Amino acid sequence: MGYTISQAAEKMNLTAHTLRYYEKEGLMPFVERTESGIRIFKDSDLEWLSVICCLKGTGMSIKKIKEYIDLSLEGDSTLEERRQIFIRQRESVLAQIREMQKHLTKLDYKIQFYDQACAAKIKRNQLQKPLKQPV
Repeated sequence: MGYTISQAAEKMNLTAHTLRYYEKEGLMPFVERTESGIRIFKDSDLEWLSVICCLKGTGMSIKKIKEYIDLSLEGDSTLEERRQIFIRQRESVLAQIREMQKHLTKLDYKIQFYDQACAAKIKRNQLQKPLKQPV
């Protein structure tokens, strides 16, 4: 089954303008056109578009996304190696996030301690104030 650009955009929860922009930037070389020039999107094209949207969401540049598409369409043998690199980078970032979360938890405990210490000091100071004698 084929979809028009507006149908594909609706299925992808995008605008037709976005898809036209992707095409203008060369991000959709896989989408076929009819003899009259109308784009026909297949289900596999929608899968590609979802990958492109994910890559755009990571902040990857148009140039890098084009390289990725070109490598993928050529069946580059290094794709799995590149995939593994990204998996390792992801794991590294997740490990850093876990460490930061531990650090934040320690900071929360320290803040609670100092909150309690300040409250105790204020209370102690209030108790130590001499009562004013009427003159």
